[in-house]
Amino acid sequence: MGWVFFLFLISVCACDDYDTWTTSPSALLTLSEDTIAFDTLITDEGSTTKTLIASNKGDKGLRIRRVALGQGKESLFHVNVDGQYLYNGVGEDFEVRRKDSIYVRIEVRLPISDSDSIHAYQDELQFTLESGATQKVLLTASGMDVVILRGEVITTDRTLDATRPYQVFDSLVVVQGATLTLPEGCTLMFHDGTSLLVHGSLKAMGTLERPVILRGDRVDKMFPYLPYDRTPNRWGGLHFFGDSHDNELTQCDIHSGDYGIVCDSTATLDADRPMLVMRDCEVHNIGGPGLQFTHCVTQVLGTQVSNTLGATVSLLGGDHLFVHSTLAQFYPLSADRGPALEVGDSLLIGLDSSKDYEHIPLQRVHFLNCVITGYADDVFFGRFFSTTVSDAAFLFRNCLMRTPYDDDYRFQQVMFDNPDSLEVSGEKHFRLLDTYNFLYDFTPDSLSAIRGMADAEVARQYPVDRRGVNRLADGQPDAGAYEGVYKE
Repeated sequence: MGWVFFLFLISVCACDDYDTWTTSPSALLTLSEDTIAFDTLITDEGSTTKTLIASNKGDKGLRIRRVALGQGKESLFHVNVDGQYLYNGVGEDFEVRRKDSIYVRIEVRLPISDSDSIHAYQDELQFTLESGATQKVLLTASGMDVVILRGEVITTDRTLDATRPYQVFDSLVVVQGATLTLPEGCTLMFHDGTSLLVHGSLKAMGTLERPVILRGDRVDKMFPYLPYDRTPNRWGGLHFFGDSHDNELTQCDIHSGDYGIVCDSTATLDADRPMLVMRDCEVHNIGGPGLQFTHCVTQVLGTQVSNTLGATVSLLGGDHLFVHSTLAQFYPLSADRGPALEVGDSLLIGLDSSKDYEHIPLQRVHFLNCVITGYADDVFFGRFFSTTVSDAAFLFRNCLMRTPYDDDYRFQQVMFDNPDSLEVSGEKHFRLLDTYNFLYDFTPDSLSAIRGMADAEVARQYPVDRRGVNRLADGQPDAGAYEGVYKE
């Protein structure tokens, strides 16, 4: 009986069609994509690797006679099929067993084209089966030429060109006495850990249609739905040192850095000569502080500062004016985020038993027609150890603030977000907070208390919001950087 059972097993195995193959023209691969598209790449840099899965869902195996790039050895794409690189763009004799798959890895490196515009490339990957059937996948990529600045030091006044983006390595330094001008449409793409360090002056003069952009140089995606450019810590940040002065930022988009803007302490405070004036700017998605200003003079007008791991705005001493600005602390990657606003007149020095504080004089902190909110119940943190801060120096007027703190003589016409119940987050005030895709629009929602709460006299001095919308069109200007426009 044992021999009979053994012979039965052999006959069953002999009938198993696991290693049988079909040449039927109707038997085809199932390809995970019909197009492999690479986003706009920096030329002469290798891309990330994309994966195509070729599956055989049939009951018999499929043999692939040939896999080839349409442009052969001239193709800019590089392909590996099931562990075999396609030399000269061609590979032969691949097998996909029944109910199995093989993986195809694809990369591209685009050549420098000496062009000021984005240029597109395409090819196709062709699978020719043993049956003669052919299947194709389109491959596309686009590239942009950049001007590389490596360890660049600006020693005399210089204006960069806006025709091509700049890719910055080893930081960009402006020495004392020199002025760097970034014209409208200028884009600086900083490599990991690289910063813009200013001892002299910076004039970044963007426009609504053509802002100045400071960002990281990763142009690929972390996930299929999420570009690296929407995430923090892609580059360093913008740092103004104590010897810097007369800096102007207009219509600038600064995002995805380790920090946003740091202004160091100056020797003297001159309210008529600010270290930094910001107009209609955005500082967003930052892995540290957004704005960190220490013992200096600054003006922040019509500006959005949002989603920072550290404090969204930190003011230590000095003289600071914020008008029609939105401070929104909705950093999505950590619950241990800083406050939307911290203000103080002292710096902690020493630790434990030697703990002490250095007094940093606070001359003025004025917030007019601003929005200061976030996820936390209280987004405002103050630390004052001096009795010399006058009532007039510390002022919030016609602002929406998410804090239970209420001080009549320092907060005038201020609406405290949810004064009776702080369970509902400040996100309810805005048009869009998509934390999955990292997409945000801090225009006030049509039902938000931000609508119509601004001081009209102040709004008349700043009649246009950072998107070019007239604040005074309906006679009831909104607080914050954006004026809501809604159809009746």
